[in-house]
Amino acid sequence: MSSSPQSAGTTQQPDAAAPASWLPLIVVVLTQIQASFAVNALTVSMAGITTDLDTAASSVGIAITAGTFSMAAFILLGAKIGARFGTRLVFQVAVAIHAAAMAGVALAPTPAVLFIAQASSGAVIALIAPALTVFIATNYHGAQQARAIGLLAAAIPAAGVLALLIAGQFATTIGWRWSFWLMVALGVVNLLLSFRLQRVPAQPGLTIDWTGALLAAASIILLSFGFSGLNSWGIWNATAQAPFEVLGISPAPILIVLGLVVGQVFFLWLRRRGAAGEPRIFDLRVLATGAERAVTACMATMLFVGTAANFLIPLYMQVVQGLSGIETSFSIIPYTLSIFLSSTFIAMLYGRFTPRVLGAAGFVVVAAALTLLAFTVRGDWGQAFVVIGLILLGLGQGSIVALVFNTLLSAAPKQLAGDVGAWRGLVHNLSGSVGIAVATAFAVGILASSLATAAVEHPEIGDQLISEVNFDDADFLTNAQLEEVLAGTSASDAEVAAAIEINEEARLRALQISLLGLALLSLLAIVPALRMPNYRQGELPAKLEPDDDDPIDEVVDPDRLEAQP
Repeated sequence: MSSSPQSAGTTQQPDAAAPASWLPLIVVVLTQIQASFAVNALTVSMAGITTDLDTAASSVGIAITAGTFSMAAFILLGAKIGARFGTRLVFQVAVAIHAAAMAGVALAPTPAVLFIAQASSGAVIALIAPALTVFIATNYHGAQQARAIGLLAAAIPAAGVLALLIAGQFATTIGWRWSFWLMVALGVVNLLLSFRLQRVPAQPGLTIDWTGALLAAASIILLSFGFSGLNSWGIWNATAQAPFEVLGISPAPILIVLGLVVGQVFFLWLRRRGAAGEPRIFDLRVLATGAERAVTACMATMLFVGTAANFLIPLYMQVVQGLSGIETSFSIIPYTLSIFLSSTFIAMLYGRFTPRVLGAAGFVVVAAALTLLAFTVRGDWGQAFVVIGLILLGLGQGSIVALVFNTLLSAAPKQLAGDVGAWRGLVHNLSGSVGIAVATAFAVGILASSLATAAVEHPEIGDQLISEVNFDDADFLTNAQLEEVLAGTSASDAEVAAAIEINEEARLRALQISLLGLALLSLLAIVPALRMPNYRQGELPAKLEPDDDDPIDEVVDPDRLEAQP
């Protein structure tokens, strides 16, 4: 550390004269596409998967969260494993295993196999994600690093666009499984290209904090099961699907509380290890100031909101409107493309506006877009206001995600790049998965409430039919699926017609209220956004804005000052 100022100056001068090769970035972007494509392909292929595997649409959401939660559970450990055995070697092993997991998804005969394969892919992404950040931090600096980060952030929506076009087309024509065989092929390409990357020196003497790793994994696993079970197990009262209950209370909120408690124990453990000068699974210098913790809060909120909206919209299109995969793809391409463009070009504004201004403005745009969608969405996704709303949502979301990642990485010492990458991956997947789980539970809850109220108030729905329907088990159903459900009841033709009308109105209302709730959450995120760094790229902040309540702020690392953008 004592020699870092000199070494930093030595490396940055040649970089300014001769930009580094873009080959590492090509590998980074292609690997991010490999990792992100699967989730988007599952969403687009929802209709085909539910038919082929004879399962409910909500089980596809469970498979998605299985991968993202398992990635979040082991990503802190993945960063240390990469540092211990060499980033490039660990990266290559992980890419190969991920390709094998994609083959498992392509061959899945049952929802259980789909779940296991997706969970396995998430676990190895825990090794891949920190490596991507290390490759960028070790190969690029200054403006070139900002562009590289923007392209890495843009790779996620780029994978979304490819999934919309390719997976949507495959799901409609040759079958949804071919999308995942394509990812197997891309994994082979990434593995071969990785041999042209420079080796990142391993740290064989690195001691891994296994206790910290287990605490982090336990906290995230408890949170994952808790949030995933909100819809099926019950938000408060336990349902028949709940594996157990405590005085009639659902296990979902119990597991969430336990996960939060273990999470607090994890951070206490890190502080204790840091005070004793012992190795720890995650370096708290990544979150050393109030500004950096505000950046994390903004990242978490935006990923929660964006992922929830990105799940609700295809769900509504395919399950409710009955659109095919390719029709859904073309309907939301403007949204995904706008995320890609804003992630790529937001770096052009870093020298003109501070992260604080850009972050607050981005959340205002996101809230306005979601509000516009909530009040204008009907049955036609091609109307002008809906398309404008989707584009605005994508512009705000892409800008914020790229901004917060660049701000966090540029503020941390370069030797903490793996920790920054791990933290980014953890927040990205945990927030996104929680967003899907909470949005699904919230939307289904609104749907069930609306159906129950409308059924009682509708004159053509008799008490006998109401007593035969369990509204607590309500889910988003197409008109044809609802007719099949009612075929097993005493419903008359008039009651079936009335039920379809009620269902159509309740589905739309549930979507609108869910979008409006996400808009309000976006407005609330302006509070942490106004605590983000208040300096432009190229400036040195006057101080690091320490938080007196946190002991880790009392010591300022000299590398932290030199690494500011």
